Amino acid sequence: MKKVSQISFYTGSREELLPGFTSKFPYISSCSDITKHPGHFCPWHWHPAMELFYLKQGSLEYNTPGSRILLAEGCGGLINSNVPHMTRPGPDFASSTQLLHLFDPSFISGVHGSLIDEKYVTPLTIASQIEIIPLYPDHPEHKQVLSAIRDSFLISENTPGYELKLRSALSDIWFQIFELALPLMQTKDRFDKRNKRLRLMMVYIHEHYAEKISVKDIAGTAFASERECFRLFHDCLHMSPAEYIKNYRLQAACDMLANTREHITFISQSCGFGSSSYMGKIFRESMGCTPNEYRTKLRG
Repeated sequence: MKKVSQISFYTGSREELLPGFTSKFPYISSCSDITKHPGHFCPWHWHPAMELFYLKQGSLEYNTPGSRILLAEGCGGLINSNVPHMTRPGPDFASSTQLLHLFDPSFISGVHGSLIDEKYVTPLTIASQIEIIPLYPDHPEHKQVLSAIRDSFLISENTPGYELKLRSALSDIWFQIFELALPLMQTKDRFDKRNKRLRLMMVYIHEHYAEKISVKDIAGTAFASERECFRLFHDCLHMSPAEYIKNYRLQAACDMLANTREHITFISQSCGFGSSSYMGKIFRESMGCTPNEYRTKLRG
């Protein structure tokens, strides 16, 4: 299991890059403490892989375009394929240990179009009204599946038959969650068009954050009005387009500070801040330190 304190993305997207994820074995597991990520949160992102998680310690706030859910120690859940989401610590802001399984739906279904795929996998993955399925230990119908999720992280890579045992465990968990999700699958799909538009707007920002960006430009990439653009960002991401641009530039600057030796002036221009003084102002407001102090902390 890989320990994660920062996530990486495909160029020009906010789709998460999953190191070690291959077609031969489309699965990885990780352990994450959000308080150790840059800015103490995991930024908005998405991935085709399903995200099955268990909160071992602390509390987390999970945000999707349609919901904001606070989860305490012992909770878990499933994030559906390609759903934008972000996480931040709960109100106590204590250290939080989150265990994650990330796997392609084919890890459960096998060949696309198989009977298992048609009956048990695709109906859930295409249900865009189901963004997140939270699981709570005080709900009797959730208790058994949470126990199975927790135990699945104990399957060691060194165990004979590891791959088969892991797939068997995740298949059992999948079916339990599938049954819990059946009533939700019958509800009207309200989010598909909205989420696709939002992802188009986010990708435009990710591709052009180093440039001057207008709301008109962002809206145009999804064939929406400026009013609709403001509404989508406010309703789904709980921030304005300008705030999202600023946060994205901040994350990009954090990545460059951590992984390059470029001068602060170069980083500020490369990330769209324009001047090092303005980037310093944003860092002090958001991170509580200067860019140089942030770099020094990372390098010990």
